[in-house]
Amino acid sequence: MIPLTAPFTEDKIRALKVGDAVAISGIVFTGRDAVHKYLHEGGELPAGVDLTNGIIYHCGPVVLKDASGAWKVTAAGPTTSIREEPYQGQIIRDFKLRGVIGKGGMGDRTLRACQEHGCVYLHAIGGAAQVLAECVVQVRNVYLLEKFGSPEAIWELEVRDFPVVVTMDSHGRSLHQEVFAQSQAELARRVA
Repeated sequence: MIPLTAPFTEDKIRALKVGDAVAISGIVFTGRDAVHKYLHEGGELPAGVDLTNGIIYHCGPVVLKDASGAWKVTAAGPTTSIREEPYQGQIIRDFKLRGVIGKGGMGDRTLRACQEHGCVYLHAIGGAAQVLAECVVQVRNVYLLEKFGSPEAIWELEVRDFPVVVTMDSHGRSLHQEVFAQSQAELARRVA
């Protein structure tokens, strides 16, 4: 696996290619439907959240307080990313993101934004929420909790060796598109 540690610079991101297995260490911010729509419509990031050269994770983690009152992530699986397609390209551009983590891939607008602005889409393993939670070293903060509720809030997570695979790179390649095209060709061959 390729270690990807903060700071997540454009050079590090542009060096990644489709198919690379990556272990992320550093800060990631969660963001789902409510956050993407809010930012798309002109909402401002709360003080303390800086997505510049950052990674956003399409995740609604299960987070509980432990006996000391500290937040503890018990499940941190990815959510389906395509729901953010109407917003993601703009958010990559406006907030200078370097990475988007999710599952299932994204579309042409996001791929173009990745290529133009030096970003990658990183596929996390669905169904492994508890295993991925073990990679969360610390919950550093939570933002917009009262506004959006726990799953839709922005959680600031410090992660270590968080496993992902590059499935859309900054060079215009999308593994999702390639697999779809191959599947369509195979289907056409079999029904012919």
